[in-house]
Amino acid sequence: MDGTMKVIAVCVTSLGALAANGASPGGRTGKEVVDNVCLACHATGVNGAPKVGDTKAWEARSKRGLSALTGSALEGVRKMPPHGGSLSLNDIELKRAITYMVNQSGGSWTEPIDRRHLPAPRSGEQVVKAQCSKCHTQGLNGAPKIGDKAAWIDRAKLGFDGAVRSAINGHGAMPARGGMPNLTDAEMRAAVAYMFYQSVSKEGPATK
Repeated sequence: MDGTMKVIAVCVTSLGALAANGASPGGRTGKEVVDNVCLACHATGVNGAPKVGDTKAWEARSKRGLSALTGSALEGVRKMPPHGGSLSLNDIELKRAITYMVNQSGGSWTEPIDRRHLPAPRSGEQVVKAQCSKCHTQGLNGAPKIGDKAAWIDRAKLGFDGAVRSAINGHGAMPARGGMPNLTDAEMRAAVAYMFYQSVSKEGPATK
């Protein structure tokens, strides 16, 4: 059995694990695909595959862009068969897998979403706990602390919509969308509302 056939055999045996895990709405995540398929070669660099974590190897490839890398993965390149040997993978899953490997190797790409199956909007509480709390809990870089009633009322005087717009566009030391580019405008609005009510309401978390 030559090198190419060995790669195909390893990848095909991974299909059972993928089927057992099932696919989430909109497809599997990049990590799921990489763990169950891509690491068969990319963990050790067999047959010249760039190892996950090899910053230099992935830096050169990432300069080609996601579309070009996805095209190579779909068609196959050198000893890697089409779709990485896993024909059950769709385009968006391959893009997510490539993005995950790039990010595990020094990159900072955003994992693609399937626009036909958009994820459910995150609540204000979820967004705050995942991102906003990193600065707003301690008041880092001048961020109004959650619970500081006077600070939040002062900002509300300039208009709630203005506060939301500042959060979306970035303000002072805070980057656009709080440094979380995949947040939607609605999610940003919910996060600002949650922090405001947490800070000025005596009844606790916002329910609206």
